[in-house]
Amino acid sequence: MTQDPTIDGEGRRELAARIEQVLRAQDGVRGVYRSGSLISNLLRAGAAALGATRDAEPIVSVAAGARGAAVEASIGVDAGAASGEVLREARAAVEAVLAEQGYQRESITLVVAYVQVARAAGEPVEVELR
Repeated sequence: MTQDPTIDGEGRRELAARIEQVLRAQDGVRGVYRSGSLISNLLRAGAAALGATRDAEPIVSVAAGARGAAVEASIGVDAGAASGEVLREARAAVEAVLAEQGYQRESITLVVAYVQVARAAGEPVEVELR
């Protein structure tokens, strides 16, 4: 396995898209969401409202670290799945993508951002007001 500390540009976007695809294919994963703090997500939403977005910006964050690739993503997990197991399997899948692309892993940060209860089509959604 070779280390490529220059993960940038199109290569970074392609790697992020491949990782997103693999995460979405994992059993128990209901969605993949952009990682980041509440403030950064609010700023991004504000920029989008003003039309200042980069459509090609990947959902999964991939950056070059000192020792390899640093990956960050937030996932939604099915309520019937064990979150810990889903995270372990998702992490293994991300490590496999990095290995197949020839990148060493510096870090993989996966966060369960949302747990979604499966509903039948047409079933009403209950909302709790706070």
